[in-house]
Amino acid sequence: MAPVLIMATNRGITKIRGTTYSSPHGIPIDLLDRLLIIATTPYTERDTKQILSIRCEEEDVEMSEEGMLVLTKIGRETSLRYAIQLITCANLVCRKRNGTEVSVDDIKRVYSLFLDETRSSQYLKEYQQEFMFNEIKEERAMEIS
Repeated sequence: MAPVLIMATNRGITKIRGTTYSSPHGIPIDLLDRLLIIATTPYTERDTKQILSIRCEEEDVEMSEEGMLVLTKIGRETSLRYAIQLITCANLVCRKRNGTEVSVDDIKRVYSLFLDETRSSQYLKEYQQEFMFNEIKEERAMEIS
């Protein structure tokens, strides 16, 4: 029986690591010929909202309709993983204020406390010279931004 291997990648035609050859996804051609490639599409707004609703239900979190709309928007603009992580944090903020339903204000609060990947990268670029082990030289930093 042959093993089943599932891989996910968003790499285009790129160099195969450890070689000078380039190929689709950075995967050697002889391996690529043996793969079954499944195309995926981004989640729709409806899909994102449904996934977040299921996650709220699994975590026993009561979410207001407005809160769910804000969380769905965050999930579409940043990442679904980030939006899912905000559910637990927003629920803790809700409990702290003795609330029963997570509101837009709870979500705004945790959104301001916890950065998504894009905002975190922007913060690091902005303040990189102030970090102790900054390895990017100033002229290279100007090229990146």
